[in-house]
Amino acid sequence: MGNEIERKNRGSLTMMQLALPLIGENFFRTLVSSVDTFMLSSYSGNAVAGVGLVSQWVFFIHVLFNVICIGSGIVLAQFIGAKKSDEELNHIAKGGLIMTITCAFIFMVIVFCVTNPLLNCYTLEQEVRDSAFAYFIVYGGFGVPIVTISMFQTRMLQTYGYTKQTLLITIIVNILNVIGNAVAIFGIPFIGIPATGAGGVAAASVFSTLVGSIIMYFMIKHRPDIQFKIFKSPKVPGDIFRKILSIGIPTAGENLSYNVAQIVIMAMITSMGTYAMQAQVYTQTIVRFVFAIAVAMGAAVQIKVGYFVGAGEKDLAHKNVFKYSLVATASSMILILLVNLIKSPIIGFFTQEQEVFELTKRLLIFSIYIEFGRSLNLIYVGALKGAGDVKFPVFYGVISMWGIMVFLSWLLGIHFGLGIIGCWLGIGTDETTRGIVMLMRWKGKRWQRKALV
Repeated sequence: MGNEIERKNRGSLTMMQLALPLIGENFFRTLVSSVDTFMLSSYSGNAVAGVGLVSQWVFFIHVLFNVICIGSGIVLAQFIGAKKSDEELNHIAKGGLIMTITCAFIFMVIVFCVTNPLLNCYTLEQEVRDSAFAYFIVYGGFGVPIVTISMFQTRMLQTYGYTKQTLLITIIVNILNVIGNAVAIFGIPFIGIPATGAGGVAAASVFSTLVGSIIMYFMIKHRPDIQFKIFKSPKVPGDIFRKILSIGIPTAGENLSYNVAQIVIMAMITSMGTYAMQAQVYTQTIVRFVFAIAVAMGAAVQIKVGYFVGAGEKDLAHKNVFKYSLVATASSMILILLVNLIKSPIIGFFTQEQEVFELTKRLLIFSIYIEFGRSLNLIYVGALKGAGDVKFPVFYGVISMWGIMVFLSWLLGIHFGLGIIGCWLGIGTDETTRGIVMLMRWKGKRWQRKALV
């Protein structure tokens, strides 16, 4: 009865209880990421270049591990909503962790084997190569098991509704990371600790993540409502692995497609000159704080819809998601309009170059179009995936990314000569049309036949 009460209370968590900590977590991660780049740039521009080069590969590894994290989270949310037994809930945690650990050690060996051949594919100055090698081996190699287990623990806690706790852990981890970065970049001369550069920055990230993972281990262990007993449960049924992968693999494919599309668009922008590249980076840095709200709301909607669908309350899910979308879109619009009202001092913090300044101002105006569509897209895609309807948003999303976003960016930006403005129109049109299609998919209720339980 005790566990049943816990599950009932968890399923009745409001969207704000789930979403607000996730919004705070996204804002904090974005802020600290910006601080990390700023700190490393004060050490060496070549170190920044080396870390930036291999960071995209580290990111791809993390996207692949999200196959397991996202799939486990969606299946678990529906099982919680359906009030499945403790043993069945534990099967999901154990199955997901087994896959996470197995894949982590495989990727660690791969990174050790391919780092040198990979870097040989680039023409790099020696300092850039050394920084890239050190960062990739430490963070992308030795750190992979720690980072991926931490990602999985975070997803489990959030799905059980402990979003405040993951926010607190994120703050602790990132503060430790900043302190570790300072030691790695500047050293502590009076006690003989030298600056260690990119390798030290990577080690600081791994260490701070390990501390967070240990905290989460004890947090999970001392909460009896969280079913995460790895050594005290029978063998995981094969269908649990299949359910997790059936959700996770398409989602990871979509994420990879989106990021490759962004890389292609960035390649177009590089052909437009240094000013365009700088304006792109500065505008993205600013609007990242805006869409942190929609990203967090989308994640919370995914969890909440999973609860609803698992409990058989599909009509309630259908009605409430429209309300969630209205709140998320209104919040994004208010914030991006506020940014546009005070954009001059914000842009001035990044650059005083007049051409870059003016171009960034124009891009922020077009960001209103992008953020409207992005908020729709993130909420309704999150809702569909939470309901188990994964294949349609992924399939349509990949077609839209390349058929609209990339194609229009080339057509408007390159062919018709609109430059970076044309690229942003292409991105905004993709986000908006995709958001409308996902809204219509949700409204049509076909997702109600896709439940996993």
